[in-house]
Amino acid sequence: MPNISKIQAGESPVFTAAPQPLQRMRSFSPYKQGKAEIAGLAQAIKLSSNENPFGPSEAALEAFRQAARNLHRYPDGSQSDLRLAIARVHNLDPDRIVCGNGSEELIGLLMRCYLGKDDELLLSRNYFPMCAIYGKAQAAKIVLAPEKDFTIDVDSVLARITPKTRVLSIANPNNPTGTYLKAAELRRFIEGVPKNILVILDGAYAEYADRDDFDDGMAFAHSSSNVVVTRTFSKIYGLAGLRVGWAYGPAPIMEVVNRLRTPFNVNGPALAAAAAAIADQSHVKKCREHNARWLIRIREALGVCGLYVVPSVTNFYLLDFGSLPGKTASKASAVLESKGIIARPGESDRFLRVTVGLDAENQAVIDVLTGYLVS
Repeated sequence: MPNISKIQAGESPVFTAAPQPLQRMRSFSPYKQGKAEIAGLAQAIKLSSNENPFGPSEAALEAFRQAARNLHRYPDGSQSDLRLAIARVHNLDPDRIVCGNGSEELIGLLMRCYLGKDDELLLSRNYFPMCAIYGKAQAAKIVLAPEKDFTIDVDSVLARITPKTRVLSIANPNNPTGTYLKAAELRRFIEGVPKNILVILDGAYAEYADRDDFDDGMAFAHSSSNVVVTRTFSKIYGLAGLRVGWAYGPAPIMEVVNRLRTPFNVNGPALAAAAAAIADQSHVKKCREHNARWLIRIREALGVCGLYVVPSVTNFYLLDFGSLPGKTASKASAVLESKGIIARPGESDRFLRVTVGLDAENQAVIDVLTGYLVS
């Protein structure tokens, strides 16, 4: 038995053996979140994680404060109040809604239920990183479909379906591009996927997509046998810190997910705050309108300097430095950070993603980048 006094004194025990993880767990790195701090700066402008700069509505905050009085109680494992609140706003069947610790937990649960060893997980090139992590954890093969003009290419995705394809997941609108599939293309996509393949439509940014030709896919989740839509309270509802998401799909699929999810996977204050948040659609409208105004202003202001801003319907925009000799995403990011602004560099030195912030924050980004581009 170890000498506890020695361990407490700082002496490390020596082990002759240790449990070894599955080999596939060594093949991928954990998800890396957006940078949050700048060394030596007390308060940076954080535009790296697509958070709502307004935060949650007052109604959500008050519900959270009230729920905090009952922290000694288990939350409602049936999630009934939140499911009913979601159903009222979206005109859905509450019995087919499952809530989770962020929409990413629900995506993971779906893959654990429907994806196995040597199955294929089909993703578009710009995919949510957790999808690949979940797929690899299931020992599945990850198949990527190239995109066209920063947008999911329906033909490219459908062409890569094989008899081994079991799950197909896309984000609409997509991240980090901010683009979306138009309604007709989404329908063509859904209708082209065999019914034995689970289709996950990640709608984390759907509330921001205020376009006549945008389809959030909820009707397909309601009427089809193989489509599940996931949504989150982390973005437009400003509850990223509470981790609440939800999914809607065919009753048999949601019943299977409920078998696997833990009984109290969403905490009590989060359930209460989310139910109040979704009921306060005036706050959603304010955030969406602010976001839309600034997307236009930012694109126009930076476009004058020759910088291409990928057209976005989300609360972020992707900057493409590819056509500007001598200008790179890493240099632009460094210049922004020198002024206390944190953006999110892409996989290559060509791209930089920036969240839409408050008025002064957005103007600061424009001013700093304009100075960098014309220097």
